[in-house]
Amino acid sequence: MKLAPASIPYRAFQKATSLGITLVFVASIGAGIRLGSPEFLLLVAGILVAAVFYEIAYYKRFEYELTDDTFDLRSGVFSRREREIPYGRIQNVDISRNVLQRLVGLSAVNIETAGGGSTEAVIQYVSEFEGKRLQQDIRRYKRGESAESASVAEQSERRTDEELLFEIAPSELALSGILSFDPRVPGLILAVFTGSIPFVSPIVPVDGPPLVLVVVFAILLAGGVVLAWVVGAISAVINYWGFRLTRSDDELRYERGLLQRYSGTIPFDKIQAMTITDNPLKRRAGYATLAVETAGYAPGQASGRGSEAAVPIASRERVEGLANEIAPSDQPTFKQPPKRIRRRYLARYLIALGVITAVLYGLVVWLEATGTIPWYLLVVAVVLTPIAAHYKWVHRGYCLGENHLFTRNGFWSRETKLVAYYRIQTVIDTRTIFQRRWSVATVIADTAGSLSLLGTDAAAVDIDQQDAERLREELSERLRAALADRRRARSGGFEWLGEDGDQSPTAESADDQIGRPQPDDTDQNRLENEPADECADSEHTDSEHEVDDHQAVDGKTDHESDDQHNTDRDNSPGSTD
Repeated sequence: MKLAPASIPYRAFQKATSLGITLVFVASIGAGIRLGSPEFLLLVAGILVAAVFYEIAYYKRFEYELTDDTFDLRSGVFSRREREIPYGRIQNVDISRNVLQRLVGLSAVNIETAGGGSTEAVIQYVSEFEGKRLQQDIRRYKRGESAESASVAEQSERRTDEELLFEIAPSELALSGILSFDPRVPGLILAVFTGSIPFVSPIVPVDGPPLVLVVVFAILLAGGVVLAWVVGAISAVINYWGFRLTRSDDELRYERGLLQRYSGTIPFDKIQAMTITDNPLKRRAGYATLAVETAGYAPGQASGRGSEAAVPIASRERVEGLANEIAPSDQPTFKQPPKRIRRRYLARYLIALGVITAVLYGLVVWLEATGTIPWYLLVVAVVLTPIAAHYKWVHRGYCLGENHLFTRNGFWSRETKLVAYYRIQTVIDTRTIFQRRWSVATVIADTAGSLSLLGTDAAAVDIDQQDAERLREELSERLRAALADRRRARSGGFEWLGEDGDQSPTAESADDQIGRPQPDDTDQNRLENEPADECADSEHTDSEHEVDDHQAVDGKTDHESDDQHNTDRDNSPGSTD
């Protein structure tokens, strides 16, 4: 199968435009080419002709095919490349269309696979009908159906049977913009204030009295907040215009975007974790965002980090309800770090303020600008550090539910993560030199999701050392129990026994875990020595260090420790703060 013929002029126009902009820039800096000269126009015409010939060759050499087992691609003009992508490895098939592509009837199809750091295959471009057909056919092949097994009527009926989970209303879209905040804008304001932008910085009265500098700083700060709100609002409207989320038997389907329209699927059996995100404004108004993380790289996202927003903004109760529909779980009650850890946060904030103040004072002395730079104003922030330390402690915690691990971290951007036990790949116990001084540790539940590469896994941060050891062992036990339940569910209750009559300790590999749906009841046949849920206590005092006898992990057999899902204990300084 070939690309759409209209892709030839469109791709040629794209390349010629980018090359033309580069040429104009080169001519504008005086590189011997004068704008509007015959040589310049001849060079532009040559670039356009070369782009058209290249795109014709690209069109003739690009082919794709749906076989019974793989999706095959053959491409390349000067360097040929052939790829065979098994359907089982495909995570998402997304369709993107910007304004110009919608006008000419073209679509870009993006195929992501498990563990990929980028899109595995990009088809640029096919017709709108062909893009939807490819998306549907790949979905059927993944379910084990052939492309001819479903008639047009059956396809239409299946699409009609999809349940609408969420559709953003105009008021919710506006609210998403109002409650959004772009942190890059204050950085731009800081660059202006510090003289990084020459043609703007002279308006700042650097030589003025301290009171004038304070007023200017306050105006710039207020302007930064307003601009951050404006930029966040525009970004939210562009990204989530017309957002719809539907659910079928085996996947979620989303559509969104104003300038760039995205359409894609999130298979249930590919979901690695879910994250509920909010900030102080959203918490005050009672709203939150739900993001779903898969093992593949999801393109066209605002974050570009391998997760797709399942709900851009909705009431907290509605977000939690949708998360419960996707992955049924209990309401968590978080166990916080030890109370003494607030003193650690307070000390860190005071040290940071002291360093910044000392640097500013050193600059004042070095530049002989005494009285012009109010370096001493940062000392006022000392009175706010106890409040900041308390709120940082309040918004951290973890909870062990029946089937899921819950973690919560962050104040300005608080993330509540939900991870099924059977999705955990590795349990990591990290303790920095500073954490060891306070007798605390961080326990990280690593999954196959691509966000783990960015260090944003579910993490119980700054918990007591004894609790960290117990939590690490408990997560390992629950992982083995969840995998055993899944094996029994797939085998109809039959389980291989070892020579001594125990259950076979062989655990399925990480690749086997990915791509299999979670059974409805994964907490049956739980190990007898499994302790009760850890979500009952919401506070953790310094004296809560004792470990119950039934929670001990002494006497582990060799074959248990050789389980494929080992728990790592990493003493390297990698704590998540």
